[in-house]
Amino acid sequence: MNITRKRLIELLNGDLAREYQAIIAYVVYSQVIKGAQYMSIASELEKHAGEELRHALIISSRSTTSAAPRRYSPSRSSWPRSPRRFSVSTCRTRIDTIREYRERVRQCEALNEFAMAEHIREILKDEQEHAIDLATALGEDVPKI
Repeated sequence: MNITRKRLIELLNGDLAREYQAIIAYVVYSQVIKGAQYMSIASELEKHAGEELRHALIISSRSTTSAAPRRYSPSRSSWPRSPRRFSVSTCRTRIDTIREYRERVRQCEALNEFAMAEHIREILKDEQEHAIDLATALGEDVPKI
């Protein structure tokens, strides 16, 4: 594998930006969905937001990163009105994130950054659980990862 430390840091910056994006999405959407049938989903999203923050802190503390959150419009009208739509979108994003983190583990190991690889494995575990939890809460099939 041909990777440099500089490139790894660039990739980690992208990962950090995705974690920020996930935090915002989970926090906002947990407050947007309405109805008693969705309260358990809202609670799960709040929990996931906290876990995504922990991921961001791990990534930023383990590398020299300077990623800023991507542009985001907090307008409630820009969010999916249907929990199912949010679920599909979020599950796809989480699956892409899982693929990226699997690659990041290999890249860290290629650079003998074994501690960072282990931290990313822990994040991977959480990300897989997020995808499963969300699908299960909405009564959907668990995505193949």
